[in-house]
Formats: sequence, C-alpha cells, structure tokens
Amino acid sequence: MSDIKFLHTRIRVSDLEKSISWYGKLGFECTRRSEKSPAGNQLAFLELPGNTHFLELCHSPDYKVEFPEDLMHTCVGVPDIISYCDRLEKEGIEVWPGGWRGKFSGGGRKMAFVTDPDGYEVEILEV
Repeated sequence: MSDIKFLHTRIRVSDLEKSISWYGKLGFECTRRSEKSPAGNQLAFLELPGNTHFLELCHSPDYKVEFPEDLMHTCVGVPDIISYCDRLEKEGIEVWPGGWRGKFSGGGRKMAFVTDPDGYEVEILEV
C-alpha cells in the first residue's frame, strides 16, 4: 500500500480569479487551468513550490458555495510564522485569533488562521 499517494484537495469557490489571487498571497502558484472540465466547471490547480499535493479550485457560475462553518480547513507549514503572518497582514489578509503575536510568547505550538474569500479556513503552523 505504500505506492498510494494523496494527490490533491478540491474546493468550490465563488470567484475563481479572486481565489487564485488570494491564495497567491499565501505563496501558492497557479500551475494550470481548465476553462471547461468534463462536468462544465472552470478549474485552477494551485501548488506550493516543493510540494506534491495541490489545491484544486473549482468554479461553476450556477453553483452557490455554501458549507457548514468549520466543516473543513487546509493547513500550511512555515518556518517563521511571525514573519509569514506579518507579510499576510501587509497584503490585507486578517490573521486570527486576535493578538496572535502575544500567544506565541508562552511556548508550545505556534499556530494562526486566515479565512479565504469563501469562508474556508487555512491553518498556519510553524514547522
């Protein structure tokens, strides 16, 4: 079973261009696109350099993006969470919980969150 690989995660988005731009601020690169999948959706494939797992954004103009709060989230690992989150805030992305810098002084696992344009949470962990 060691030949099995986890390849990608797909999420529905309401505005493909807005989502591509937003995830670009996190460091993702759009490596390929499809204007019409077999099911009629627009797709964008985003990758973080050096990773094999990718994020597939799916947009269909007739599909309303709705999901229960806290249904799922993705997670990125960064070597320096403070500088990474500082950069995100300079890009206009709200990092939460509020006062996240102060929470890192007590030791333990350093984590923060951001929320994409459709409400999906992205966890940020220092690794």
